[in-house]
Amino acid sequence: MNLFAEFSARIVDMVQALGLKTASGEPLDMARVAVELPRDVNHGDLATNAAMVLSKAVGTNPRQLGEQLAAELAKDPDVSEVSVAGPGFVNIRLADGFWQARLRDILAAGTDYGRSKAGAGRKINVEYVSANPTGPMHVGHCRGAVVGDALANLLAFAGSEVTKEYYINDAGAQIGVLAQSAFLRYREALGEDIGDIPAGLYPGDYLVPVGQTLADRFGRALLEKPENEALALVSDETIDAMMGMIREDLAALNVHHDVFFSERTLHADHAKAIRSAISDLTLKGHVYKGKLPPPKGQKPEDWEDREQTLFRSTEVGDDIDRPLVKSDGAYTYFAADVAYLKDKYARGFNELVYVLGADHGGYVKRLEALARAVTDSQVELTVLLCQLVRLLRNGEPVKMSKRAGEFITLRDVVDEVGRDAIRFMMLYRKNGEPLDFDFAKVTEQSKDNPVFYVQYASARCYSVFRQTKEHLGLDRPDRAALSENTHLLTDPGELALIRKLAEYPRVIEAAAQAMEPHRIAFYLYDLASSFHAHWNRGTDNPDLRFVRVNESTLTVARLGLVQAVSDVLTSGLAIVGAEAPEEMR
Repeated sequence: MNLFAEFSARIVDMVQALGLKTASGEPLDMARVAVELPRDVNHGDLATNAAMVLSKAVGTNPRQLGEQLAAELAKDPDVSEVSVAGPGFVNIRLADGFWQARLRDILAAGTDYGRSKAGAGRKINVEYVSANPTGPMHVGHCRGAVVGDALANLLAFAGSEVTKEYYINDAGAQIGVLAQSAFLRYREALGEDIGDIPAGLYPGDYLVPVGQTLADRFGRALLEKPENEALALVSDETIDAMMGMIREDLAALNVHHDVFFSERTLHADHAKAIRSAISDLTLKGHVYKGKLPPPKGQKPEDWEDREQTLFRSTEVGDDIDRPLVKSDGAYTYFAADVAYLKDKYARGFNELVYVLGADHGGYVKRLEALARAVTDSQVELTVLLCQLVRLLRNGEPVKMSKRAGEFITLRDVVDEVGRDAIRFMMLYRKNGEPLDFDFAKVTEQSKDNPVFYVQYASARCYSVFRQTKEHLGLDRPDRAALSENTHLLTDPGELALIRKLAEYPRVIEAAAQAMEPHRIAFYLYDLASSFHAHWNRGTDNPDLRFVRVNESTLTVARLGLVQAVSDVLTSGLAIVGAEAPEEMR
């Protein structure tokens, strides 16, 4: 139950029951009516702007309309107090019984509490990572991997049908360089002294085992084949090896894709898929022969001063028209994008999400324009850009990895701090903002380390049940028993904790709508903070402790609150992609 949506609906019903209409007798437009948390918690549990946004249409002042709505709200049995503040904000305080009933709802739903149908009917493709298969994952891929994966988890939890997709960039010049680099390592595995790796090739040691595998499989046979034939075989073997390494690196981060889409399939059979996609755009009037004007500033790689086949992208929102065919007759990289987007549309997706690095900012308008042209604006496209991550150790930059040759590998980071710390901290700042990741801080056991603080709250929940067994000899009660006496939970700290739990469905729906998975990490930290604060109150005041040795009925009621906190922490951490531990070591 999204209590904010619930009370919005109640207010709409009240407006209708009061017979409020516009001055001309038309029904009121309720679209701008909102129910939110009040700015000051001392004002109540909820606040609505209904009087503010409806008063002009009704023909009265906001304060008077606010008083009228407050009088009606006061009749609601779930409402204990209503007041009108300022020019007409209506503040609502809810009865203890309302919150106690919400706790029963949470216990009945378990870790499914907050799961929504708000996204029903949305078939969403979330493409993320999509790194070139030219080496192991590096830390630059990490943030996009986490943001994309957590977003997909969030959208699915909010009711959408979601596919997690990885686009394998296994066509183009970089694959030729990869094949040459692996062939060099193959010769090395056969005993040849290859000397220093030539400039322009991939120098990382990660290609050494690939060379050995090629030597074991082919012996010296590749040396006897024409170069293009040998490199084609090496390319296939190396891409498979690199993708195997990438899958392992992603799995170490708890990232698992549903689909791995190969760019080479678009170029198969004389680029049939690309030709078909361009033909479709041509029939729609989006393709023409022409010249592009010289670009201002730096020239893009695909600009040529000649008549060429162009996508009329400026008519669908882009800054410039885009070339589709190179001077040598080969298709541009963008032409493959056309075919790929068409393929996604043909698979039935009505929303496409691309999670890209900050250096891909120039792709946003061209992808949006492409979606409008290919799908006749039937598909909604969203591009999320992930800003850079700076790795630090006690405030100092971390050095590069020798194994990779040029960068810090994702696996290096996972092995040192663990996947949970990485996933949580990569979400503990909005994706569009730069992020500092300090190895020392993310392994620190303190409130200043958000992932520790949240997981410690989970471990504390489990410790309460162990204490109950130890001190009362009471096994973990079932959920029905935990729900029986929620009316005993009347302490302000207990009710405040239930209020925080009750926010979760709204957080889920709002985060999914905005495509902002970082909101889940922020909420979990706030929930953990509320739980720890109440725990500390029990340290100072034994009457507030969860386990009361001589009051088993009250203890079981409080265990219900602990179980609810545990459920929501487990649910939220699962969306983040982290564990909810039973104990901290």
